[in-house]
Amino acid sequence: MTVHRSLREKQRQEREDLILQVAEEVLLEKGYYETSMEEIANRVGIAKGTLYLHFAKKEDLIYALIEREFQTILQMVENVVNTKGPAQDKLALLLKRSIYKEYSEKRARLFSVIHTGIDFRSVMKDKLWHILQPITMHLEALLDEGKANGEFDATLPTSVMLHTFFCMLSPMSSQRLKLGEGNLSREEVLRYSLRIYLRGIGAKVASEE
Repeated sequence: MTVHRSLREKQRQEREDLILQVAEEVLLEKGYYETSMEEIANRVGIAKGTLYLHFAKKEDLIYALIEREFQTILQMVENVVNTKGPAQDKLALLLKRSIYKEYSEKRARLFSVIHTGIDFRSVMKDKLWHILQPITMHLEALLDEGKANGEFDATLPTSVMLHTFFCMLSPMSSQRLKLGEGNLSREEVLRYSLRIYLRGIGAKVASEE
């Protein structure tokens, strides 16, 4: 009985993963409002009723997509903050891995499409706080670590440093920089962003005080 249940759960999870993959493809292809549950079901090769057993409505499917992306971010943050080295090196690595990899462009387009149909702020507060909270705690601890060891300006409020870093983590913001005036490369955006941020939060030397 246990083996049968485990196999059934595995099959359900595999089908759900496929649904999310197809939903992402349809969203990127057609946009939020033109994406329908019927088309997603057809592309997956299941009945629409089966799709509703996994996700009762389109919004639930969208929330699951966003949650999957933020789970990936949480895992990446945990891996980086647990490595050895200076806090500023960890921040630089977080930016490099989260925003400036190839997949980040796809994530930016996906979030941009989803943003046209839902209120991101409300979703983060009501649906995804259980993921955002540990991400926030890890980053706060990293910034405080940098203050304690003299890397960062201890007079700066951690909350302000954190908010600014979150703005830099936004894949949509980096995408606009790369596509905007000057058509900056991924490497240029990373280099300039890090220079501005790390210089801004860096500990002041005696000659500057």
